[in-house]
Amino acid sequence: MKINAERLWQRLMAMAQIGAIPGDGVNRQALSSEEAESWRLMLRWAQASDLEMCSDAAGNLFVILPGIDRQAAPLLLGSHLDSQPTGGRFDGVYGVLAALEVLTVLRAGGIQPVCDVVAVSWMNEEGSRFAPGMMGSACFAGARELATIRAVTDAQGIAVGQALDHLRQAVPLPRYSGVHPPAAYLEAHIEQATQLEQARATLGVVTGIQGKVTWQVTLRGERGHAGTVPMTARRDVLRCFTGMAQQLYQAVGEADPQVMFTIGRLEMQPNAPSVIPDKLTFRIDLRHPHPQRLTELTAQTEQRIGELASPCDVTITRLSEAAPNAFDQRLQQWIAESADARGYPAIPLLSAAGHDARYLAAICPSAMIFIPCRAGISHAPEEWAEPEHVSAGAQVLLDVAVRWLAL
Repeated sequence: MKINAERLWQRLMAMAQIGAIPGDGVNRQALSSEEAESWRLMLRWAQASDLEMCSDAAGNLFVILPGIDRQAAPLLLGSHLDSQPTGGRFDGVYGVLAALEVLTVLRAGGIQPVCDVVAVSWMNEEGSRFAPGMMGSACFAGARELATIRAVTDAQGIAVGQALDHLRQAVPLPRYSGVHPPAAYLEAHIEQATQLEQARATLGVVTGIQGKVTWQVTLRGERGHAGTVPMTARRDVLRCFTGMAQQLYQAVGEADPQVMFTIGRLEMQPNAPSVIPDKLTFRIDLRHPHPQRLTELTAQTEQRIGELASPCDVTITRLSEAAPNAFDQRLQQWIAESADARGYPAIPLLSAAGHDARYLAAICPSAMIFIPCRAGISHAPEEWAEPEHVSAGAQVLLDVAVRWLAL
């Protein structure tokens, strides 16, 4: 049984037109009008293959190939349709459309699986509009409360709940009622790094995902005239931040070769010339593959922020925390065996980026399939995956899904 590589590629390029920006990029952020349009396109494709489509209270989208036993735990395949503001054509959407291709092939082959096979797009994986990311998968897995998610607001003050209700009105769908938890979950994705390219491998058998902690830090000082307040008397949040950032990069970011430490999304008030700023907010992203080391670095980060804040006041809010996780060994083996049987060079590798599969792995056997992306570039218009790699990943996804259904 084979996927239709041309159909999959054409669908990827069609989806890339929704939210298209100059330079072949995509701006299709979570719960936006662009994401609503992507739902409509998914609905047209689902209806063309006589597949069901519905959504849940958290804004996750489900396309379903009904199984013989509708009360059996379903097999889920998917990723996400939302993008960064200057995103690419493959991140997330590849996994959703590869999953849809699996369902389309099974339906065209006249196969009725033993259980429902579901292609899913998780709500707000990126976290670019609403923080933190992976809201939909976290809610589905029971890691976050829906009420808490609905209360989160974007930069314009629009709440997730408001945007979600608007999306449901724009694209009315039946409510998802699949058996929970699912039997298994598989996710195809671009690597977003260069290990596969360097190894000249077609596929990556993902062993797990490194841990991640994110914070929002707010510094508060005292506003004043840039020409009259003595330097020794100032509570300048920008000056405080620059020293703090340098110290954090040295103490935490250079703590060991495996740590990933990033500061971003700075917002300063009043952000005006000739005015000493009195409020600055920024985000920290800390990642590490080892649980104990991540715990140590988390404590060290918070301690150092507290020590370095003077003479300003500081508030530290932990936005998200996810321990490193390992994927199902049997599914990893099946991915490797399918790749070998198809003649696709494959290597095992740990995911440095976070994915929805992290949360699914807590409630069911889960695994990921990586394909290369050119120069490791992602979250950018230059993001690119070769057509032959796109088809290879989808083919292995189909192979493993069929093998699971044959159990």
